[in-house]
Amino acid sequence: MKEYGADCTLKETIHIYHTNDLHSHFEHWPRIRDFLLQRKAVHRERGEACYLFDIGDHMDRSHPYTDATRGKGNVLMLNEVGYDAVTIGNNEGITLSPGELSALYEEADFPVVLANLFTQEGKQPGWTVPEVYLTTKSGIRIGLIAATADFSTSYERLGWKVAGPRSALEAAAPRVTRQSDILICLSHMGSSEDDRLAEQTDGLIDVIIGGHTHHLYPAGREVGDTLVAAAGKWGHYVGEISLTFDHAKSKVVGATARVHDTETLPIPEDDKSFDRLLRQKAAELLSETVFLNPVELRGGWEGPTPLSGLFAEALLSHTGADCAMFNSGIFLGGLREGNVSGLDLHRLLPHPINPCVITLTGKELEEAYELSQNPEWPGIRLKGLGFRGEKMGAMIHHGISRGENGKLLVAGTAAEPDRVYRLATLDLFTYGFFFPAFKQARKEYFMPEFIRDVLAGYAILKFGAPPS
Repeated sequence: MKEYGADCTLKETIHIYHTNDLHSHFEHWPRIRDFLLQRKAVHRERGEACYLFDIGDHMDRSHPYTDATRGKGNVLMLNEVGYDAVTIGNNEGITLSPGELSALYEEADFPVVLANLFTQEGKQPGWTVPEVYLTTKSGIRIGLIAATADFSTSYERLGWKVAGPRSALEAAAPRVTRQSDILICLSHMGSSEDDRLAEQTDGLIDVIIGGHTHHLYPAGREVGDTLVAAAGKWGHYVGEISLTFDHAKSKVVGATARVHDTETLPIPEDDKSFDRLLRQKAAELLSETVFLNPVELRGGWEGPTPLSGLFAEALLSHTGADCAMFNSGIFLGGLREGNVSGLDLHRLLPHPINPCVITLTGKELEEAYELSQNPEWPGIRLKGLGFRGEKMGAMIHHGISRGENGKLLVAGTAAEPDRVYRLATLDLFTYGFFFPAFKQARKEYFMPEFIRDVLAGYAILKFGAPPS
């Protein structure tokens, strides 16, 4: 929109649409796609500036299509709509191998803006740019900066270096704002860090568009002179920002934010079939037999099963740990006798979860064992931390138990309080929510392999690979 004020000052409105944390919830994508294409067409017809941004975690390998294409299918969706720039979330950054992440955006029609991820040599990866400049037809220059959450241990394990996101953005803001009329930040840091960034940069950043913590700001928030916007999670909402730029003053003089509930958007023809067709494509891509299963292996949330026993053996074989502990809720079904395909494994263990070994003294291990007996845990509805199931389920212990005399046994031998033991578990337990002591304990993450890869590798060794 263009308008002349009483002082004949030319003002112009810039329209921005944004998505974040879709997590491959493609059931909402057809509505988002058509809405954004329609809005772009309207603004183009009116001669108005319009830009589309994604703030990361568009992909999630819990969806079989994303897993089968290693996220490249997600990139094609962003291309189709015509996004102008994106940044990455932790699901792009740490659920792919370095080679897969480097190849993810090979066919992207947009830049990947990222200021805080580097190679081991400290160089900017070739698939990213530290900042982007967009120029409207009227000559307004928009600078973009972006950063992703600091999962430093995971990134380092994969061979990347990650800098503190907020410090990287605070350093970039003065430089980029000197070359811009408007400065926008794409932040996959989380809501509290977005607020701190706005406070620390003291109005240098006109807009921070946030993600990562799945927060929703229906009308945006003002932190000092910065507008902070966010559109929730899973494609439930599309964000819209309107910036009024005063050409005479060469600055933004008005900023508003809103969100569009995708449940209220027009329903396209492929609204119901889109996700189904993607899953059919994934079934084709993941149809190859991985191993031959000699007997049916049923799962269960109540306690140990032959399936959990096989997985425990796989964990110990893969990590070389002394004992293992994990929750039975990770198994979303069982494995039939006969050919087991990549799709079967994905259905069983869809979680983007890595194995981890935690080093504990015998005393600490006993404390963790006692904590894991909490009778309320099996029924907990667990969301996040990489878990893509429903209930926590009973805790499974392998190589660790109570003896008849009440002493803790590790591999059949009484645990010594001061001796060091290596416990194989899942990375979701290292964040301190269930076992607070694990957060500070020495840990070794096994990456980029997921727990389904660990099970498959062990099953191939134990049962044999299918004939080629």
